[in-house]
Amino acid sequence: MIAEFRLPDLGEGLTEAEVVQWLVQPGDSVTLNQTLAEVETAKAVVELPSPYEGTVSSLHAEAGETIAVGAPLIAFDVDGAEDAAPEAPVEEKAQPNLVGYGAAPAASGRPARRTRRSGGATAPVADAAVIEAAPHDVLPEAPAEPVVGERPRSTPPVRAHAKRLGVDLTLIAAEVGDRLITRADVDAYAERVGAAPSGAPAAAAAAAPSAVPAGARETRIPIRGVRKHTAAAMVQSAFTAPHVTCFHTVDVTATMELIAELKADRALSEHRIGPLVLIAKAVCLALQRNPSLNAHWDEAAGEIVQYHYVDLGIAAATERGLIVPNIRDADRLGLTGIADALQALTATARSGRTSPAELAGGTFSITNIGVFGIDAGTPILPPGQSGILAVGAVRRQPWEHEGEIALRQVMTLSVSFDHRLVDGAEGAKFLKDVADILEQPGRAMLY
Repeated sequence: MIAEFRLPDLGEGLTEAEVVQWLVQPGDSVTLNQTLAEVETAKAVVELPSPYEGTVSSLHAEAGETIAVGAPLIAFDVDGAEDAAPEAPVEEKAQPNLVGYGAAPAASGRPARRTRRSGGATAPVADAAVIEAAPHDVLPEAPAEPVVGERPRSTPPVRAHAKRLGVDLTLIAAEVGDRLITRADVDAYAERVGAAPSGAPAAAAAAAPSAVPAGARETRIPIRGVRKHTAAAMVQSAFTAPHVTCFHTVDVTATMELIAELKADRALSEHRIGPLVLIAKAVCLALQRNPSLNAHWDEAAGEIVQYHYVDLGIAAATERGLIVPNIRDADRLGLTGIADALQALTATARSGRTSPAELAGGTFSITNIGVFGIDAGTPILPPGQSGILAVGAVRRQPWEHEGEIALRQVMTLSVSFDHRLVDGAEGAKFLKDVADILEQPGRAMLY
């Protein structure tokens, strides 16, 4: 029998997804939970496991195509007994609902195709699963015959980088052999065929005849995925919540000395305890005394919702854009627990495997702009949150200490808050509480 699998609900409020690449083709035999494809939502790249065991009958979408939740995605030829009694009505079996998938789809119909700038014929899916999703001003000519083989070995960021350059990883795999394809391999191949890497200077990119048409002075990048979601969220936040930002520069010498002591402790060698870990703990403690910054303005209900837990968002810059995954119940974790959660969160974000569930919610956020050498900024609130803290770089500079001028390690903190539910005094008090803990870590014992 033919079983049809529709795009499931992949997260809260997500209505569509873009097929990044197919990992199976018509005629392939698949097993239950085998990965079928990678799809990109507005929040994350997600691998779709197969709900059936059987043979792939047909694909209803191509790489680079955006489809709605509930639309047909793939069809399977599954062993069934309906052939024995063709005239009898066949009772339709309920579609399995795998772990991580949402409710049953409510929509149907063919997916709407994304408007394309090039008018040529579509390349075979097996060849063009990666390059079809790339901007069309950098598309190389697709091979005439499909190449059937195993999926090239690479990480999600490398595949995304190759997609942006319009490079087919199967062509690189044919050169490097059966090993993990790296970003350097992609850049080297792109340079040989004339496509400049995304990090190359604009002049070099413009000089490549196969990457940019002659005379072109601009590059057009489709607004989609994380960038589209981030832009919409920031506009919503900026024009809904009245932002106020306070700044405070604090002497964090004692905190940095404590971190050095903790790193020297062999019993803690498995935990990466750095400045951001102590700042996260200080934020959780300060939110206990300033609950208005751990709250939500519910316009529809006419209520202010104060949370009695802290789902701490940590802004992470990835190749796909800025995402803010959360450490759940961060207020219940000690330093080692926060350190381990932060390390796992960072590794997942860099691999491009942060799930929509990890990005949903969040009651307060931290953005670490200090890693870029920046001292201070005015962060924009994630929608639904009433506060966000920006952490600046730690610098050694002359500072007044115990009545004298000494070289101290100082940091500037910036907190933005929603002035509808946080008064200036409350925002300033929260920032001062965080600063006091970082200036004298022993004060955490008073909370």
